[in-house]
Amino acid sequence: MKQECVCDWMTREVITISPNTSLTEAHKLMLENGIRRLPVVHDGRLVGIVTLGDVRGAEPAHASSLKIWELDHLLAKLKVLEIMTQRPVTIPENARMWEAARIMLEKKFSGLPVVNEAGQLVGIITESDIFRLVATEWSKEEE
Repeated sequence: MKQECVCDWMTREVITISPNTSLTEAHKLMLENGIRRLPVVHDGRLVGIVTLGDVRGAEPAHASSLKIWELDHLLAKLKVLEIMTQRPVTIPENARMWEAARIMLEKKFSGLPVVNEAGQLVGIITESDIFRLVATEWSKEEE
């Protein structure tokens, strides 16, 4: 299990957004696809990441004195560029799974964008992928 490669367990089909995506659209994509993070890509390069927590943190509080249509208008104008984490922590596709797990534990992240040698996004590795690896390995021991 220690020698397992990130490239063998990562999700390759990653939903991405551009820096100019509205906050509303990013939130909608997350909800529709059951995901908690969206890599932000510009000209084929990873430039940031936005999480569900970032989106929720940017939304106005329920105690706001603004009218609902005013809130909708403000949210539609807010772009991901304004709230994303720039230069996100990444992991190389040829890294070992234990390295991904260590980084996630240390940084308290639930996922990491995976990049190739050219720095291009090629996947994402999440805590669910690590659990899948552990479950697969443990089930082999039961056979």
